[in-house]
Amino acid sequence: MIAPAAEEAGSPETAPDALAGFTIGVTATRRREEFCALLERRGARVVSAPAIRLVPLAEDTDLLAATRRSLEAPVDDVVVTTGVGFRGWMAAAEGWGLSAELSDHLTRARLLTRGPKARGAVRAAGLNDHWTPATESCEEVKQHLLAQDLRGRRIAVQLHGEPLTGFVAELREAGADVIEVPVYRWLPYRDTSPLRRLVTQSIAGGVDAVAFTSAPAVLAMLGAARADGLEDALLAAFGGRVVAACVGPVTAQPLVAKGVPVLQPERSRLGALARTLARHLPAHSVTRLVAGGHELEIRGHAVAVDGELKPLPPAPMAVLKRLADKPGHVVPRSELRTVLPGGSSRDSAEHAVEMAVTRLRRALGPGGIVETVVKRGYRLATHRGEGL
Repeated sequence: MIAPAAEEAGSPETAPDALAGFTIGVTATRRREEFCALLERRGARVVSAPAIRLVPLAEDTDLLAATRRSLEAPVDDVVVTTGVGFRGWMAAAEGWGLSAELSDHLTRARLLTRGPKARGAVRAAGLNDHWTPATESCEEVKQHLLAQDLRGRRIAVQLHGEPLTGFVAELREAGADVIEVPVYRWLPYRDTSPLRRLVTQSIAGGVDAVAFTSAPAVLAMLGAARADGLEDALLAAFGGRVVAACVGPVTAQPLVAKGVPVLQPERSRLGALARTLARHLPAHSVTRLVAGGHELEIRGHAVAVDGELKPLPPAPMAVLKRLADKPGHVVPRSELRTVLPGGSSRDSAEHAVEMAVTRLRRALGPGGIVETVVKRGYRLATHRGEGL
């Protein structure tokens, strides 16, 4: 796992151009506009690909049954995993005419809230929270409960879109009577084409990072890749140039389980995630060099020439990045053919390389940065004489 980045006020990640030249995929559904705005405000190009949708269960018979079971007898502990879920439970109870009775039961119980949002929802309902873990994780809540004698205790666990199978099983093994409260569930987003495009863009290097704000979104993207036979390629991309950025450890867990290095902030907040990306990408995903007497800073989809940012189309950018892998050395046309987007015949590929180099030179502006070595290929004019 990539080490969480410390947050410092007034640091470069707050600059309006901190993410200029980078492309970031966003899989969020809830608060998507807010998060995209945080990234775009720092100069990022955002690819929005909602992965999941939240379906409230206000009329669901399972939620009603869980609520009635909770009201059959006093509840000793209530695990509140999400603020939106707790508010949804209270709203559903009000619709069924059970709000006062449920509030009375919750007043007499110990309310264990997974994080600040859940705690805020509990307090907004006029209830008192008993304890919140420092890590904001269900694992710490579970360990907190298991450290006590749970025999005969009635514990209601508000689920957060998917079953907490292991969590519930261990509490039951310890002697607790556990009531699972399914307030909402996650389903795949209705239009899966943006997510599938993001999978192929990630594999092709068309994005520099993909940001996740929930574990179900991670699973949805992996599932979309798997359905197209691309899961291994996607995981390889996340293990290479594409940064997998997660808002917190719960979100990161499905990727960590597959050995993917994950970037996450110290605090599980959207703003902290945006700042962490704005700090990490310029520090770790930028190539800086001098070619032809000009300072180049190569970013995801753009290059800064002497401080002036110049966006590049995919083919010229692919050529520039390959040349920058071997600064000063000749890169044969045959090798440059392999990095161009799309497939083509040998003759057309030769022409495509020439066109990409022409467009690259035109976009860079100053001459002398990309040199032609007759009958051999091209190179960046960084150290003259090398590679000959």
